Amino acid sequence: MNRPTTRHRPALKNKPKQPSRKSHSPNGVVTKHKDFSDMKKSLYSSAKNFCSCLGNAHFLKWRAGDICGVVVHHPVPCVFAASLLFFMAVEYTLRMVPPTVPPFDLGFIVTKNLHRLLESRPTLNTILAGLNTVFVGMQTTYILWTWLMEGRPRATISALFMFTCRGILGYVTQLPLPEGFLGSGADFPVGNVSFFLFYSGHVAASIIASLDMKRMKRWELSYTFDILNVLQVIRLLSTRGHYTIDLAVGIGAGILFDSLAGKYEDSKKREASLVTSATTHGSFYNSQKERNGELLG
Repeated sequence: MNRPTTRHRPALKNKPKQPSRKSHSPNGVVTKHKDFSDMKKSLYSSAKNFCSCLGNAHFLKWRAGDICGVVVHHPVPCVFAASLLFFMAVEYTLRMVPPTVPPFDLGFIVTKNLHRLLESRPTLNTILAGLNTVFVGMQTTYILWTWLMEGRPRATISALFMFTCRGILGYVTQLPLPEGFLGSGADFPVGNVSFFLFYSGHVAASIIASLDMKRMKRWELSYTFDILNVLQVIRLLSTRGHYTIDLAVGIGAGILFDSLAGKYEDSKKREASLVTSATTHGSFYNSQKERNGELLG
């Protein structure tokens, strides 16, 4: 009889293991890789958040009437925006002044005839310099008067802030003396001594004094100082005593440091009020304790 044939099944090979989502780096540290679907969801949520933020943007709510209303109700910022575009065009198309040429100053060009007049008449230049020195004395006297006689130190603090900053900036960047400078021994500082060009302390101090006068409603005196300050600016340009930028920054410095001095005063007043309230509360608490002690005794 034929024996039943038996089939020999081949030995099963080890099945390859599925690659683990965890992979080992050469130094043995296990790093996790994000799944593609998770990355896709993250990108989708980020895009959705961006679109939602963009959908809530303020400018998307503007209408034609709103844009016209900006021009009608806010003309000053619109003028500044137009000026920005204009001066960007000027700046990017302007030829730079080479190092071998004196700086370009529009104020010197405007006051060219006055410069020639003062150059040809030194006596007139000395008289104007003396009058300017008197005006500087008026500024100094008023600023100190407000502190020493009226007990209002804001103008004095502002002047101290201003001249300190002027000394730092003037030393850090020492500008060359303008060509054609007309000095005078009667000009402040008296004696033709050296001085910082940037920025004008004459103009800044006059602004500080004028602002204090306006706060105290001394209108006539403040307007007088403003007129004298304008004449001072014209004289300094005519004598080439300052660049135009020195005078313009002097005006801004006077306004800025007057504001900072006011904030300084307010901060000191708040500190004093807090100390007073704390002292009052402490004395009240101590008196209550004494009363309670007497009652217990």
